[in-house]
Amino acid sequence: MTLPYKPRKKSLSSIGQEACFAGITALVVAGLVLPPQMAWAQNSQTQTQAPSGQQQPEVPEAGGPAGDTGPMAIPKKTEAPPPPPPPPKPKTSPDTPSYSISVEVPLVSIDVSANTKDGGFIPGLKKDNFRIYEDGVEQQVTNFAQTEAPITAVLLVEFANSNRTYQFMYDALVASYNFAANLKKDDWVAVTEFDMKPHILVDFTQDRRAIYGALNMMRIPGFSESNVFDALYDTLDRLDRVEGRKEIVLVASGRDTFSRITFDQILKKVKSTPNVTIFPISTGQAYLLWAEAHGMGAMRELDYLQADNEMNTFAKLTGGQWYHPRFEGELPDIFRDIAARVRNQYTLSYHPTNRKQDGSYRKVKVELVAGDGTGKPLTVKNEKGKDLKTVLAYREGYTAKHQVE
Repeated sequence: MTLPYKPRKKSLSSIGQEACFAGITALVVAGLVLPPQMAWAQNSQTQTQAPSGQQQPEVPEAGGPAGDTGPMAIPKKTEAPPPPPPPPKPKTSPDTPSYSISVEVPLVSIDVSANTKDGGFIPGLKKDNFRIYEDGVEQQVTNFAQTEAPITAVLLVEFANSNRTYQFMYDALVASYNFAANLKKDDWVAVTEFDMKPHILVDFTQDRRAIYGALNMMRIPGFSESNVFDALYDTLDRLDRVEGRKEIVLVASGRDTFSRITFDQILKKVKSTPNVTIFPISTGQAYLLWAEAHGMGAMRELDYLQADNEMNTFAKLTGGQWYHPRFEGELPDIFRDIAARVRNQYTLSYHPTNRKQDGSYRKVKVELVAGDGTGKPLTVKNEKGKDLKTVLAYREGYTAKHQVE
């Protein structure tokens, strides 16, 4: 579901004025670092114009929404210097035909998080330690880098008047405060809560006090409905227009009440939105344990199992990690693990052997090997010489561009 947004003015005179922002967004409490000029595009079909003779109010350069669905304020880049002039063309005789051939070669980049099973990052890996396959065909890695990236995240939190989540929310908020307290100077975070529809509590900001203020607003939920598919779709729709890597930390039971978006539709949106990693934190297990402890039994256990499976799917498709804490006390460690995974990654780039621009979905698989030419799996040992199991997290596929005739 895409919600309309009010148009706003950009501050850089070289960019001019244009309507920004398309409906959405999500709760954020994973730090973000937005490369300075980020634009949230506005859907032209939902944009409304002011009556003749009236001026629409300007949106502040930073800060919260105008109403329930106000636009997010995005930091802006300084204008890049103009490119150097092209070199002079070589002289040709009048009889020499003039023509050129342009061939577009696609480049695919995959961010890989390499960790041990206990969550520790594996440093020092080289290009030869990775093998990457597309639809079962091995690809040649052309570019490789280890990145320590800042965080650009939306904390998207379910906040419904329901026992299944409300008992969990207080501890989730406390853990969120702890997460915000450890943000670095280049991180950017936005916070969105949802019940029937998403509500932006704070735009992308580096101000921890603004994040604390947004979290403090989540005290008394108003509705019992939880439309998680609609909220996630809206957030992805907004982030699609933001440059660079982005993360969504989704804190929710995963049970959807009556979203307009179906599960198949949200899966298609997740697959088609590039450079977004989803870290779902399911609250269902903790609630079931709480319900059993209070003599309520395992109510709707099948519903929660299905919800957990859906949340896990969001993580696997985008290279994130699914968390299903059984106790509220696990939350601080979960948020620390998310921050570590976001900051420490390896980036692999390759030119796919299948260069068809047909809009098809391509499956990607990454493996760790010893790097000595034998092709054997990489062995990682701890300080005591004990073998450690390695875990790779990466986006499991991408949608190829569709060539327009």
